[in-house]
Formats: sequence, C-alpha cells, structure tokens
Amino acid sequence: MLLRVLFDGEQKYVRLSDLTFDAFMKEVCLKFNIPEGRQPDLKVFDQSDTEVDGEVFEEIVKESPGTFKVMLSKEELDASLSSTSSSCSAASDDTIILNFTMCDPPEEAAAVEGSQAKKPCHINFEAKALIEKILTTKPGGEKIMQEYAKTKSLKDATRRQMINILTAEMTQTHGVRVLYAQGIVALFPYLEDPYSQHGYEHYYDPESGSGYLAWRLKTIQRKSAEERGVSVSKSPKIGGPSRVQPRPFTADKVLSDEDVEAAIAVLKHSADEDTIREKMKATFIYRQSMVNNEKRAGDVFSVFPRFLDTPGLIEQDFRLLFGEATANKFLEKWATNLKTKVITESHGLVPTTGLLDLTRNAESTAEIENGWDSDMSAILLLLHLLPPSAQGRKRPGKVSACQAVEHLIRFIKAGTSVQQHLDNISQSSQPYLLAQGPARSSIHTFFIVIDKYALPCKATGAVGALDELFKAHYVFGTSYSSSLANFFTFLQTTIYNIDVGETKETPRVVELRARMVR
Repeated sequence: MLLRVLFDGEQKYVRLSDLTFDAFMKEVCLKFNIPEGRQPDLKVFDQSDTEVDGEVFEEIVKESPGTFKVMLSKEELDASLSSTSSSCSAASDDTIILNFTMCDPPEEAAAVEGSQAKKPCHINFEAKALIEKILTTKPGGEKIMQEYAKTKSLKDATRRQMINILTAEMTQTHGVRVLYAQGIVALFPYLEDPYSQHGYEHYYDPESGSGYLAWRLKTIQRKSAEERGVSVSKSPKIGGPSRVQPRPFTADKVLSDEDVEAAIAVLKHSADEDTIREKMKATFIYRQSMVNNEKRAGDVFSVFPRFLDTPGLIEQDFRLLFGEATANKFLEKWATNLKTKVITESHGLVPTTGLLDLTRNAESTAEIENGWDSDMSAILLLLHLLPPSAQGRKRPGKVSACQAVEHLIRFIKAGTSVQQHLDNISQSSQPYLLAQGPARSSIHTFFIVIDKYALPCKATGAVGALDELFKAHYVFGTSYSSSLANFFTFLQTTIYNIDVGETKETPRVVELRARMVR
C-alpha cells in the first residue's frame, strides 16, 4: 500500500508492504529523519483528535484514512498548528503535523529507456506556495508564470530573471534555500530533474552548496564583500570526470605475460582483420592497465599501433568496458528523438547569425551548400546549449560555444595531408574529430586526433563519429577538454547513463536534462 504523507509542507510517499502500526511508524521516522530512539514518543491522532494505536490503525486506514496527525510532543494541537502558520517560519523542534491519504503510485518519469531516472515522489505545497507568492508579487514574475504555462519550460533568459528575483528575496530571509529550490520544481514540475535524489539540486544542493540559487547568492555576497573591502574565499572548482578506472571484464582466458607478448607480436605484423580483432580482445585487460597508468599511457599507440589503421577497435574496447546496451544508446536515441529535442531547445537561445545558420542546416532535409550537414549542425546546437563554464578569474576568460567548436571538430579539404595537420599541432589537446571532405556539408572520412595521432573512424557520418569520439575518452582513459566538459558530461550521464550520481554536473547540464527527458 502506498500512502501519501504531508509533513511540514513536504509531501512524500510511504510504501507499506506490511500494513501494521509499527511498520508505519518506522517508515515515518525514516522518511522524515526522526531519530529511531524517539519512535516511542510519537503519538498518532485521527480526525477527531482521538489517539490511534496499533490495534485500530489497520482498520482505520483501510476504511477511511482521512487525515492523521503525528506528534512528538504533548503540546496541544492548536499550539502546533500555530507554529507552522507562516510559510517561511521553521517548524517546532518537538511537534510534527503529518497528514496522509491513500493514493495511487506516481507515474514514472518520462526518461529514456534503460536510464536510471526516477521521479522524486513529493510535492512540497508550502514551498510551491512560497515561490508562487513571490513571483506573482514581484515585477516580471507574472511573465515567468505565463511562459511556463504556455511552454512547460523556461528560456535561459527567463530562468535567469527568476533566479535574480528569488535570490534578491532570499538575501532577506535566512535558512530557506532548500525551500526555494523545492518551490521552483513544485511550481514548475517540468523543471524537476528526474535523475537526482530530490529533483531540485540544480537550483540548490545543500550537500555541496552549489546550484543556480547558491551561485547567484555567492555573486551577491562577493560583490557586497568587495564593496566593504572584505576578502571572500571561492567555492571549489568543478571540472570534468577524472581518468577512468578499469571496468570489470571477464576474459575467456587470462593470458600469461608470455601470451600477451606473443599476441602483441602478432598484432604488429598481421594483416587479417579477424585476427587483429581477436588479439585486441585477448589483450584488452593488459591494455586497460596501460591506459590507466600515467607512466605507460603514452605508449599505447606504439604497443598497439593497429588503432592507427584499423577502424572499429575503439568500439570493440568500449563494448568490453560497458556492454552492448550502453554502447548502442547514443545512436538509438539520436535517431528516435534526441536530435529533434536538441533543435527544439535551441530555439530558445539568443539568435546570432552563426546560430541561425546551424538551426537552418539542422532542420534541412535537402542538400546543404554552406556549412555542416544536418546532423553535425544539430550536434553543434547541442554544444551551444551546453557552452563551456567560466574557468575563474585567474584563468583565461570564458570560452564561447563558437570557440569550443574547435575543440570538438576541425575540417580539412579532401586531398590535404592528414599528417601535415598533425605536424602543425603545436600544443597538446584532448581528443577531437578531424573531418575530411570536399566541403563541411560533404564529409567522406572522420579521424579522432589524440596525442598527435589520427585514428580512423569506422563511421562515415557525423553521429557515428561523435559516438566514437566520446568512447575514445574511456578507451584511452583521457579526461574531457575543459571547453567540452558540459557537453560530454551531458552525453555521459543523460544519454549513455554512465556513472549517474557519481559524476559532478553543472546546473546547466542538469537543467537541460530536466527539459529534454520530459
């Protein structure tokens, strides 16, 4: 049985497999973080303020549960009600008012198949009312409400306006940041992130102190402190994922050192593709130990040079790392609805000449004369939706999405020497795509450039090439370019569903996911 529980303005679902009074009390303590030692102090009252015990609890719930009140103190009910009369006031330390009714299980979040998404099972009505009251009484708030009512989303500019309104109010009120974050996703449910624990962490995460609200407050506080001549310490920086750790893989046969050396010798001289794939699979564990060892990672292409002339080996290693289902996710989702959602979301971006060209090409079904083809244009729109984050004052200024394109893909004309391109690389960079063809709209060959090596892609289209580029980061244990951290982290957690909940994500990544999985 599923019971909907409302405590101090926060709604949660309590599932009881055993409809007993003791099981109910344990779930209440668990859901609302009441110490187990205080369970004997809890008292339950029905609608007539008559105390309920274990003998009658099951009968009441089955027949007419109505509203129950759970209290820790012996204070009068009226006193407890007065303690929660204000939407911004804190509840009594000793008194809990808890209402619950029987209800149907909540619907699953409209997440992509195979993902780890979950819809947080609560609506905080107190928080919802708080945010609604603020927005309807502040200049510009009504327009925010109207835009969401019409589109079930908020444009970036509108979201920034909402954050500015709320943070201005929050600076006047202490200790309600979580309440504000809860209120946003309660008032605008399609902004809730189905992947995170509570769904509102991209607005305020109490554990890390991050989120749009926190960031704006820190900016306000920093400016205020600077005006007073006070030094303010900066919050920790958030970067992309670190070097990948080896994934568990059970080989058909564990090779001895001698067998590994023999297989590597065969790889360097064999021209048979089946033999190459077989020996590459046999040496997978040894190769993973190399790429995850900083001292040996740079030798992987000299030890395994077939990466340089045999397309498909990156794909094979990635499948050994994560399995078939994960390996297929991006190609499957792009073809079904991901591309369409990216184009739709891009309409909310501030239009520029370059962005309008990308949108036009992405939506085109005809042959494109100027610019990238439809798929690559849509991929670059996704990059504009997930632009690089600011790197801090002591680092170079913020990189724009247009500048970040160079970190994702570069173009050379058909007939141009790939080796010449590699020779002209003056500084090390993270992996990127090198596209070769007569024009950007007509690419014949893709390469992945890494450590001044060009690895041929098996794919001849932009979507497949990006799929291989993403997988190369894991196969070779290399981190994302800082300019592409948001872009690749979104693909990693939202599309491939890798290390969900274990990867640091910026609010921008979480916000876009909340929009697109609906």
